[in-house]
Amino acid sequence: MRILVSNDDGIASRGLKALVEAVTPLAEVWVVAPESEQSAASHALSLHRPLRAREVQPRWFAVDGTPADCVYMAVHHLMKDERPKLVVSGINHGPNLADDVIYSGTVAAAMEGSLLGVPAIAFSLVSRRQFEFEHAAKFAGALAKAALANPMPDRTLLNVNVPSHGPPEGYEITRLGRHHYTGDVIEKEDPRGRRYYWIGGTGYEHEKAEGTDVTAVLDHRRVSITPLQLDLTEQKMIETLRAWQLEGFLQVK
Repeated sequence: MRILVSNDDGIASRGLKALVEAVTPLAEVWVVAPESEQSAASHALSLHRPLRAREVQPRWFAVDGTPADCVYMAVHHLMKDERPKLVVSGINHGPNLADDVIYSGTVAAAMEGSLLGVPAIAFSLVSRRQFEFEHAAKFAGALAKAALANPMPDRTLLNVNVPSHGPPEGYEITRLGRHHYTGDVIEKEDPRGRRYYWIGGTGYEHEKAEGTDVTAVLDHRRVSITPLQLDLTEQKMIETLRAWQLEGFLQVK
């Protein structure tokens, strides 16, 4: 039985090594991770350039691409003789809460596994500076073991966020919450007089709502486990759209 480990912080990250150690007792572990950091790469695939895979050590590969590239390469090529039973991604150096899942390369790696028919879990440590992976890794090992023993629905994945600085106060099954970063754009000028920009705000606030991932982690110091699905269809809007009057667009004058 095989487990595939990937991430978006790169092949040399401490969080990746902690996750590998946590799941090694469970199965044969393969690591296919980006050569360099790919944070906020989302679900990008490199379709317009070739990829290179460098074998770092047996069953460890560094790919000069995105997290989704890594999982795609692993399942379709590097591990094609025997597909993994589980994909785990992380442990991310920072949170992936609420809307973060849209941008996250960590979540994208797990999502690519799910798209390819492999159960998947993304793990993140909710910290900005000091990264102590002991408790997150211990929880990751326990959840991975449970995921191998219990079937997960097709086209779903788990997004897990672990509070930092000491042991968590339990865990909670959650839904995605809402949070907000300030929309800063910093304008600078290079030595040749050309303008350039840094995007991404540093200010932060979250909606305090019980049952959400942000409230569980940030307010209650619990591990959040959020099941995600790949079907983004807004079912409630289907009937609303059917009532729209769009027939006129077929008439050619």
